[in-house]
Amino acid sequence: MNKNCAVILAAGDGKRMKSDLSKVLSKVLFVPMIDWVANAVKASGISEICIVTGFAGEQVKSHMGESFSYAVQEHRLGTGHAVMQALDFIKKSDADNVLILNGDAPLIDADTIRCACREHMDTNSAITLVSASVPDPAGYGRVIRSSGGKLVRVAEHRDATPDELTINEVNSGLYWFKKDDLIYALSQMKPENDQGEYYLTDAVGILIAAGLETSAYKTLNSHVVLGANDRVQLMQLNEIARMEVLHRLMISGVDIPCTDGIIISDGVPVGLGSTILPNTILRGKTQVGSNCTLGPNCLIENCIIQDNVKLCNVQAENSTIKNSSDAGPFAHIRPGCEIGPNVHIGNFVEVKNSVLDDGSKVPHLTYIGDSDIGRGVNFGCGSLTVNYDGKNKHRTTIKDRAFIGCNTNLLAPVTVGEFAFIAAGSTISDDVPPFALAIARGRQTNKENWVAEKKPYKNMD
Repeated sequence: MNKNCAVILAAGDGKRMKSDLSKVLSKVLFVPMIDWVANAVKASGISEICIVTGFAGEQVKSHMGESFSYAVQEHRLGTGHAVMQALDFIKKSDADNVLILNGDAPLIDADTIRCACREHMDTNSAITLVSASVPDPAGYGRVIRSSGGKLVRVAEHRDATPDELTINEVNSGLYWFKKDDLIYALSQMKPENDQGEYYLTDAVGILIAAGLETSAYKTLNSHVVLGANDRVQLMQLNEIARMEVLHRLMISGVDIPCTDGIIISDGVPVGLGSTILPNTILRGKTQVGSNCTLGPNCLIENCIIQDNVKLCNVQAENSTIKNSSDAGPFAHIRPGCEIGPNVHIGNFVEVKNSVLDDGSKVPHLTYIGDSDIGRGVNFGCGSLTVNYDGKNKHRTTIKDRAFIGCNTNLLAPVTVGEFAFIAAGSTISDDVPPFALAIARGRQTNKENWVAEKKPYKNMD
């Protein structure tokens, strides 16, 4: 499809979304709608793309970047008028055909784009629109065909007759045009409707009147017509996309016994035999290996999860968790962590910007920050690496097989040697040599009868 270009219409405002963002930046599965559309266009083989912006256009341009061309629709005068703003882009392109589609219809897919293009070429049509049959066509333009099935025109919902309103084949808003025929149709458009707008659908009648072929490719994927004008419709798109992702994963061998609260970004791979439990969210560039159990109640973002990992009530970001490790419940793995194989992270543990090597254990109520932990290290309850001195962050190094007693404070920068043993309740500010026992706590003093004499508790008189 190297001889084709695309125009994405993205000038809609966010009034009904009650948002200061451009409507196309509203998200489906954590990704702006326009990203879904642009990704489908690129996946179909089209690289030359112009985005027509309007309200909050700089937001769209900032988000999408410099790999796209841009045009601006200052006044919203219809879809035909929006495409007119991209005429310079269209005329300069050496493409034979132009794809036009909406930036707020995120469920379009590359296969539909390619199939419609194939029909466009096979029928030698000046315009080919994509249509679909939907159970509730209210609000959509109706596709009007002749008795022989030929495309005659598109009737916008507000202008349709009562008989036309009974038709459930609707226009998706996606079109293929021959480039020169599109330029001609735009030159002939007039705002002859109650709204005073230039309808791109009028191109059908214009091109038929010019004696040219028109066609409609009817897709079986009715979701391609769906867009979002408000938060309710956005939620509906999210639900459709969510279930499509979960369905694909289940078919591929992922166990999802209950879909409640599970949201997985499109494109997140999950390996064979893994189980995803309720209220688990996988987003961003997360990758999940085989035979893992994630959930319930996990939030995993931009993490690499290798095989046989078990996470329960865990929040993890921008980290790697290697084979056969487990964490939770109620653990937080903050950015920059590398959790080695066979590591155990228990309840109420926080790990930040740290490396934990093979077989180390951090069972509970512990903070590990800016630390390099060797193999087979064991942390007692309530221990922490004190990585911040009020001005700078420092790292703690703990070598293989060291034992950290309960309620130990390690004041970084500090190194604990191999097989060193730290007594419970110690505050360690100096390096501990290998195989040494470190004790850093005050001597216990018992004052006999102090309570009886001082009566520090209520109701002791």
